[in-house]
Formats: sequence, C-alpha cells, structure tokens
Amino acid sequence: MKLRLPLAQRGVALGALLALAVLATGCLGAPGSGGGPNSAETGEPTDLQRIEIREYEGKDLSSVEDFRENSISGPQEVDIDDYTLTVSGLVDTPLELTYEQVLAREQFEKVVTLNCVEGWSVDILWEGVRVADLLDQAGADTEARVIIFRAQDGYSTSLPADFVRDNDILMAYKMNGVDLPAERGFPFQLVAEERWGYKWIKWITEIEVSDDTSFEGYWESRGYSNDGALDRGSRD
Repeated sequence: MKLRLPLAQRGVALGALLALAVLATGCLGAPGSGGGPNSAETGEPTDLQRIEIREYEGKDLSSVEDFRENSISGPQEVDIDDYTLTVSGLVDTPLELTYEQVLAREQFEKVVTLNCVEGWSVDILWEGVRVADLLDQAGADTEARVIIFRAQDGYSTSLPADFVRDNDILMAYKMNGVDLPAERGFPFQLVAEERWGYKWIKWITEIEVSDDTSFEGYWESRGYSNDGALDRGSRD
C-alpha cells in the first residue's frame, strides 16, 4: 500500500472530510465485542462512530469500534504529559521523545488491513509517522537486523529491520481520522501490515535496535510464529 501524506498536508481540511463522511496487541477475539455499548447494542451509532471516516478513496472502512479489547492487562491510560518514547540499542544517539516531538516529523496515511489469528479482519485508515524516520534520527546501525517494540503494559514484539524500512511501517496516532482511543493503543500503535494482529503492538513506549534475532515477544514466547507473516500461519 503506497503511503500518502495526510489530507491536511495536501491542502484538504480534515474537518471538511469528516463532514462528508457517512455519518492488538495480540488479536485473539471477535470484532465488535469491545468495552462499552456499540451501535449493534443500542440501535444508534456512538459519538465516535459519528465522527470517524468510514470511506476513503472509494474504499469502505471498518469502524474504530470493530475490535475486541483483549490486551494482556486491559486498556492503558497513558498520561501524555509524562509520556516518553525511547529509541535505544544499536544507535548513535539514543532518543527520548515526547508525544509532540514524535508528531513533529513528517506524517503519512494509508489504509491497511489488520488480520486476526481467529479469522476476522478490519480495514482502517491509519495516520502516523514512519518508524524508519525515527531510526534515522537516532542514527540506527544500518546493519542491525531486528527492531524490538515494547509497550506500557509490558507487551513486546519484534520485526526484521529491513522489513520495517522496506515497507514504510507506520507508528500510528490516528485511525479513521480520530485520535487513537485508549483501548486502541493511544498514544501509538504499530501498523504491522502483512503481519498477524499480535505484531500490532499498542501503547508503544520503546523502540530498540538490535541484532538479537532470537528475541521472542509476549505471544511469540508462547508458541506464536516469530515471523508473524500472514502467508506462513500464526503458530510455530
């Protein structure tokens, strides 16, 4: 999926688009069964469903609420005033960035499908920054083989460094035009396209550049494939 600059950076106001709209971490549940009432339960759309983008460039999108809350410790309430994203490991200049400092770099958007190991999927418009740009800012070793991601709740996972760079992997702060809700991973969720949902880590707090190809994240250490590729199955 080709990256595109956010609409606001292409001279189109996000508010105008919203007015025109019709209106996980490990993925191990069924869509539409998250916390709180949804339209299926009440017969009416929620406030979030009223403002989110549900169509993009002719493609219908799933709802922000079409997920199950199944994180290892429940939704994390991150105090953004105290939040720091660390970029560490095999880098020339370790970084400690605030939320606003992360968002200050170039931002991109693209529609990417999240596929659950239980057989369901959602199509979402993600907006965020490229992980590769953060790696470049830190002076990451270009020969490093692994990028490890860690989260507020202790969750972890990893991806090959060349995969992260070659596929313009995003760290998203918005989905369908709205800021990530807490249960979706605010302030940042990894958009690990072409990988199973357990690679889509939420509440990211640290990015580590590493050569440890044997590293296993939370679900990987419990029998799930370390590769996580959709075409190779989810279990080792």
